[in-house]
Amino acid sequence: MTIVGRRNAAHDIETIGLQANAVRYNLSEAELCEQAIVGGEAELTVHGALRALTGQHTGRSAKDKFIVRDDRTDGVIWWDNNKPMSRAHFDQLHADFLEHAKGRSFYVQDLVGGADAENRIETRVITEYAWHSLFIRNLLIRPPLDALDSFAPQLTIIDLPSFRADPARHGSRTDTVIAADLTRGIVLIGGTSYAGEMKKSVFTVLNYLLPERGVMPMHCSANVGPDGDAAIFFGLSGTGKTTLSADPTRTLIGDDEHGWGENGIFNFEGGCYAKTIRLSREAEPEIYATTERFGTVLENVVLDERRVPDFDDDSLTENTRCAYPLHFIPNASASGTAGHPKNIIMLTADAFGVMPPIARLSPAQAMYHFLSGYTAKVAGTEKGVTEPEATFSTCFGAPFMPRHPSEYGNLLRDLISRHGVTCWLVNTGWTGGAYGTGSRMPIKATRALLSAALDGSLNEAQFRTDPNFGFEVPLAVPGVETTILDPRRTWADGDAYNAQAERLVSMFIDNFAKFEEHVGGDVLGAAPRLAVAAE
Repeated sequence: MTIVGRRNAAHDIETIGLQANAVRYNLSEAELCEQAIVGGEAELTVHGALRALTGQHTGRSAKDKFIVRDDRTDGVIWWDNNKPMSRAHFDQLHADFLEHAKGRSFYVQDLVGGADAENRIETRVITEYAWHSLFIRNLLIRPPLDALDSFAPQLTIIDLPSFRADPARHGSRTDTVIAADLTRGIVLIGGTSYAGEMKKSVFTVLNYLLPERGVMPMHCSANVGPDGDAAIFFGLSGTGKTTLSADPTRTLIGDDEHGWGENGIFNFEGGCYAKTIRLSREAEPEIYATTERFGTVLENVVLDERRVPDFDDDSLTENTRCAYPLHFIPNASASGTAGHPKNIIMLTADAFGVMPPIARLSPAQAMYHFLSGYTAKVAGTEKGVTEPEATFSTCFGAPFMPRHPSEYGNLLRDLISRHGVTCWLVNTGWTGGAYGTGSRMPIKATRALLSAALDGSLNEAQFRTDPNFGFEVPLAVPGVETTILDPRRTWADGDAYNAQAERLVSMFIDNFAKFEEHVGGDVLGAAPRLAVAAE
């Protein structure tokens, strides 16, 4: 076997039974780019970023993700949300992975998930593509070189896009498989070249491990102000999570995955995986600048004949991405940590035009909306979507939550109460009507409201109680048009607003029915109620 690069020989990949032709450990960006280009995996853009295509899979294969069901996981995993795989099927899959790997060349990155020293997981990622190795090197935390001598992986990910699973033999759904053995710390990814599967596998494992330690894992972005006032931004895709947390006046902790424990909040990652569709230099200059740096990976981005990226071209996929290390952002945190948050922001893009632009939540309401995880799809975003469609993804990240949502919700509520955190619901969606009639919430107003929430001045405002949702809505905020704070007043037809509000409230109630037996009376009391019925 040919071995290149720095490693801990006591934990060589041969110890897991992988017999390779050549193994390249912990190569640098330059070495990995060179390997990817020579191997025909990717090409350089005119600016020096590495562009790779993922082929058939341009996003996560959520239906092909499995967790091994054994004595340890059986009573812990939320099986309504996670597909089980038997121990026998996983062992056969693992054996076939190792057989498939014989005689091939691999790239290994020894990395860390979690910036908190007490709640980190040493992670070894073994890939057959050089560009996948660069991707995960960008996305996770790189330990110092001298730490590699004692590196002892607690989690091993083997990523083989060329492997094809056999449903009859392996218990998979198709020839694509993402299988996690949480008991032994092994993740097997086969049949897909989409690099995000590796990153989300680490997130899933930490979501399983950390609650037992009293640490809350979160699908959120986070930043911190000059006075140490940290803020968390929950939100599903398209709600502005990355954009709104990238504030030049505040330090970015991270854009996607964090933990909240005894010492405060900490990033799980060492990089960012940002969407690039319709990315512009004017609207998001910091993210745009990363796409012109050597070491950044562009995924499924179309290049013109001069290899200039066309971020408006969605012919390959709407889900075009760039992956870059956090230090490519000028105001990013070097430590990836901050103290306990002062504010929590829950973002929703309400395409029904019912939600106010900002509302203050009680702890019980915060848990209700956290478990609901509401946003809305708009017409044209997916095939068959012809009108606004409510989307509920519990904990703002259901696909990555192995435990029951009530575990995460109770943990969050306890942390909110213990540290006196103020919670806000922010609607970045529509005002003046639903999608197609109204208009998108002005970003200037959203930023002004967020600034007032984060600097504490919004807490001094006068509030009204929303008749449908029961949360508190400010009556007036400096720099923000007063009318926009009352969504009903922005509609030309008040009766039409009432009908739309009734529709949305019913969706919330129907969605929350599955959680009712798992929450207390205060959270049930935080549910929205139809204003007409209340009268």
